[in-house]
Amino acid sequence: MTGEQLLDSRTAWVRLAAIVALTTLGGAGMWSVVVALPSVQAEFGATRGAASLPYTLTMLGFGAGGILMGRLADRFGAMKPLLGAAVVLAGGYALAGLAPSLTFYTLAQGAMIGVGASATLAPLMADASLWFRRRRGIAVALAASGNYLAGVVWPPLLTWLIGAYGWRVAHLAVGGICLVAMSPLALMLRARAPELKGGGLAGERGQARPLGLSRNGLTAMLSCAGVACCVAMAMPQVHIVAYCGDLGYGVARGAEMLSLMLACGIVSRVASGFIADRIGGLRTLMLGSVLQGVALSLFLFFDGLGSLFTLSALFGLFQGGIVPSYAVIVRESFPASEVGTRVGIVLMATLVGMALGGWLSGVIFDATGSYAAAFLNGVAWNAANLLIVATLLLRSRAKLAAA
Repeated sequence: MTGEQLLDSRTAWVRLAAIVALTTLGGAGMWSVVVALPSVQAEFGATRGAASLPYTLTMLGFGAGGILMGRLADRFGAMKPLLGAAVVLAGGYALAGLAPSLTFYTLAQGAMIGVGASATLAPLMADASLWFRRRRGIAVALAASGNYLAGVVWPPLLTWLIGAYGWRVAHLAVGGICLVAMSPLALMLRARAPELKGGGLAGERGQARPLGLSRNGLTAMLSCAGVACCVAMAMPQVHIVAYCGDLGYGVARGAEMLSLMLACGIVSRVASGFIADRIGGLRTLMLGSVLQGVALSLFLFFDGLGSLFTLSALFGLFQGGIVPSYAVIVRESFPASEVGTRVGIVLMATLVGMALGGWLSGVIFDATGSYAAAFLNGVAWNAANLLIVATLLLRSRAKLAAA
C-alpha cells in the first residue's frame, strides 16, 4: 500500500487499537499516585502539601519525558521508545514500592514512573495523527482516551490492592503488569508512519507562520494555554479522593468519583474528536475550556455525596476533550516531521499545569483548612486559558478574512 492508501486504512485502525491499549497501561503512572496519596501521607507522617509533591514530580517527569520520547519517536518510530519505557516504568514502580522515605518515593515517581509513562501519551497521540486524515480528530481523541480509561480501570484495582496488601505491594504489582503487557503491544508499532515528503504528506505541509505567528511563537502560546487549563483541571482530579476523605465520605467513595469522572472524560474525548473533525481543534478547545470553567465553579456550591458524584460526572463530560484538542491544533498547524516533538512540548505544558495545580491545591488546603480557596484558584486559571484561546481564535479569523 502507498502512503496515501495507508491513511485511514484498516492497518491504521489496528495500530490505533494497540495505541489505546498502551495509553491505558501506561496511564497507571498518572493515577496510581493519586489513589495512594492518603496511604503514603499516613505512613510517612507528611502534610497534604508534602504528600502532593510525588504527583507534582510525576507530572513534571511525564512532561519532560514526553518531549524526549516525542523526539525519539520522530527519529526512530514509536516502538523503540516504548520498549525502553516499559522497562523504566516497571523499575520505577519497584523502587517506589520499596521506598524508605517520602523523598525516595517522590524521586522514583518523577524520574522513573513519570518518564516511563510519558512514552504512552504525547508520542502516541502524535503517531495516531500521522496515520489518519479524514478521521484525524477522532483518532487523536481515541489515543488520548486511553489515558482516561486508565483512570477508570486503575483506581478501583489499586484501591483493592492497597486495602488488601498495602500500597507497597500494589506498586510492585502494577510494575509487573506494565512490563509484561506493554512489551508485545509495542512490537505492534514496528512500522513507520506513511512516507513523508518535505515534512508532510503531499499537499499537507505545515504553514510557515500558523495563525500569523512563528512556529515557536504558536507553540509558546499553546503551551501557556495548556498550563492554565490544567492548573484548573488538577483540582478535582488530584484531590477528589482526599477531599471525600476530609468530608467523611471515605477515600473509597473518592476513588469511585475519580473513576466516574474519567469514564465520562472518555465520552467527552471521543465526542470532541467528532467535533474537531467538523469545526477544527481551536474551536473545540474553546468549547471545552468554557464548559470546564462552568463545572469547576459548581464545586464551590455543592459538597453533598450525591452532588459530588453528579459534579464528578459533569466535570468529566465537560473537560475531557481539552487535551486532545491541543494535539489536533498542532497537527493542523505544523509539518508532520515536527509533530511528535511539538505535541510533546505542548503536552508537557499541560502536565506542568497538572503538577502545579495539584501542588498548589495541597498548599492552599494546608493554609486555609479547606478546599474552597483551591477551587477559586482553579476558576481563575481557567479564565486565563479562555483569554489565550480567544486571542488565537481572533487571529485565526483575521487571517481567514485577509485571505
